[in-house]
Amino acid sequence: MDPLFDPADFRIPSGIAHVCAAGETPFLRRHDAAFAAYAEDKSAGPPGRARQEATMEAAREKAARLFAVAPGDIGFVSSVAEGVSMVVESLDWRDGDEVLVDPDEYPSVAAPLAQKGVTLCFAPMLDPAAVAAAVTPRTRMIAVSAVSFLTAARYDLVALRAAADKVGALLVVDFTQGAGWMPIEAGVADFGFSATYKWVLGCTGTAIAFWNRARQPGWVPGTAGWHSMASMGRPDWSRRPDLLPDAARFTRGNPSHVGLYVLDGALDYLAGFGAPAIERHVQGLTKAMLARLAEASIPSTTPVDPRRHGASVCVQSPHAAAIVAGMQRRGVFAWNGRGRVRVSFHGYNGSADMDRATDALIAEWRAASA
Repeated sequence: MDPLFDPADFRIPSGIAHVCAAGETPFLRRHDAAFAAYAEDKSAGPPGRARQEATMEAAREKAARLFAVAPGDIGFVSSVAEGVSMVVESLDWRDGDEVLVDPDEYPSVAAPLAQKGVTLCFAPMLDPAAVAAAVTPRTRMIAVSAVSFLTAARYDLVALRAAADKVGALLVVDFTQGAGWMPIEAGVADFGFSATYKWVLGCTGTAIAFWNRARQPGWVPGTAGWHSMASMGRPDWSRRPDLLPDAARFTRGNPSHVGLYVLDGALDYLAGFGAPAIERHVQGLTKAMLARLAEASIPSTTPVDPRRHGASVCVQSPHAAAIVAGMQRRGVFAWNGRGRVRVSFHGYNGSADMDRATDALIAEWRAASA
């Protein structure tokens, strides 16, 4: 299997198999022009600011297509953690309210809730029946990643939506581990978010925010800023200011315009291939690697069924840090964290990268286990 993307389009270090898309993807070379355009526009006074805002709107339309929603449902935040926090802080929490999360949910989703003091309850999101059994009349929200960062398990969001609807709970989804390689139907969620520095091929400082206005028409964030206000006129601070009528209200102050210039170009690049083609490509690589690991008797925590796994292969090990360091010495960039090795594929990878990464992982696994 040859790469779907041209690897020369990316800043992949010479001689390296770059298989850590779930952590960081290599930068597109076209982003050099995005930085230059931003520098020019930032220096060009009011006309330059108008071009910055126009680029934001262009990126917004492309992000809406990525999420399969209307542009007015899309806004931008600095990170998934900020977006989830804005939703958490906007709700009128009552004593006894509960939120259901997976025991291994990512901190950007769970930490804002825990910090707020909301009661967290746990259910394995890979088992929709267990989730349905765990919801109660006190459940205010199911908060979940579309794909697990820890195991690369892909969750059944339609089933989780049904479980939430049983008790009138919100469904809040972090699409970070899926956006950019698999088709996204964000409308299943009440609120959804995605970082852009992984498979979306953008950079840190800009994340996509989705507000399902059809399901939650009255949502108002708990705080505002000049950019989220409906009027740029002189405010009357004796009354609460009106906010923008759509998801642009997520952005309270200046967005990261440079990040949006990068995102605009990244979304153009991805659109040239389409999520279905990227999904087929990366899952061909994950399936092949899972089969090779099974032959080598190395267990993976990633589900074998491609309908239930993402674009990564995860191997749990107490020696994960040493294994990843050894793989790097062999010219393979993988990812270590929370006691597991994670190999993640994108369109710039092909079978040669998969084989090289698998060979390195098997050799380092055996060395660490000796």
